Amino acid sequence: MRETALLLALMILIACKKKDTGDPAGSGIPVNVTEVRGEKVSFYSTYPGTIVALSEVELRSEVGGFITGIYFKEGSTVKKGQKLYEIDRSKYYASYNQAMANVDIATANEARARRNADRYTKLSEQDAIARQRLDDAMTDLQNAGLELVSAKAGLAKAQTDLNYSLIKAPFDGTIGISLVKMGSLVSPGQTLLNTISSDDPMAADFVINERELGKFQELSLVNLPKNDSTFRIALPDKKIYKEQGRIQVIDRAIDPRTGTIRIRLVFPNPDRKLRAGLSCIVHILNAGDQEQLVIPTKSLLEQMSEYFVYVVDSQKVKQTKVSLGARFDDRVVVTDGLQKGQQVVTGGIQNLRNGAAVKVSESGNEKKKE
Repeated sequence: MRETALLLALMILIACKKKDTGDPAGSGIPVNVTEVRGEKVSFYSTYPGTIVALSEVELRSEVGGFITGIYFKEGSTVKKGQKLYEIDRSKYYASYNQAMANVDIATANEARARRNADRYTKLSEQDAIARQRLDDAMTDLQNAGLELVSAKAGLAKAQTDLNYSLIKAPFDGTIGISLVKMGSLVSPGQTLLNTISSDDPMAADFVINERELGKFQELSLVNLPKNDSTFRIALPDKKIYKEQGRIQVIDRAIDPRTGTIRIRLVFPNPDRKLRAGLSCIVHILNAGDQEQLVIPTKSLLEQMSEYFVYVVDSQKVKQTKVSLGARFDDRVVVTDGLQKGQQVVTGGIQNLRNGAAVKVSESGNEKKKE
């Protein structure tokens, strides 16, 4: 009788354990599943980006001296060739005038030497002078010619220095806050005066994974219609910029350290809303004819910034790492890790471990009905 009671107690204990594990029949943990399927979906992929100027130049002087003129309003738009800074020009005018005088002297000396050479040449033909006299005259003419070349080079240098003492805008753009004031001493090639950048159009730079390169190469070859929405940017206030963008350039090479490559979009900027250094979110429309693998977001497990799903195979689950694309509504695109037709767990995930036996709940099966 005692043995029968112990056996009965043992059977009750085993039954309770099965009940606690959610496996009353011993056939597996009940789960809900959905089938991985392909869909043609339209969504925007997003990338962090930075607004950059297509042209940007640091203004430095090629000559030294004191700032004697500032001819612009800081932060304003300037035109190509507009006068911006003046460096004390008095000594450069003096050097230029001296160089002009040196050229005049060298020109006169060269003319005199040429006349002498011509006269001695005629006399030599009549045997009226010694040959040495003619040779000396020809040497004087050659030296006078070299002195004239040197004088002209000095004049060109003086002219260049004089021109460099007046700094002009190299292109249309916006100039920043001046880093020097009236009377500041400028060192040639060292002192940064200001920075000027072009402002229409502007560019947005961002990086993509090397796996996406093919898609962007195809997009760069497409002639986009007017008002196309393939390329958009969201500004820091989260408003979508109204102007249409296009791919201007795909960088030369992939960074081997990160497996990424830089893309540059270009946007019109008639209202000057885009400024260099502004952060933005780049939106790229994905609306191709190719199917994307899509699963519900509730099937995902996140572990240390990586994502996994439980795939059902032969009544057991296997934890599988996946790479994700865009999220939209309550679904997400899977770019790697799954195949079309596989079943992933969407309900009962909290009770699972890798390799656990499961029982698919028919009432919770989310397989798409054809």
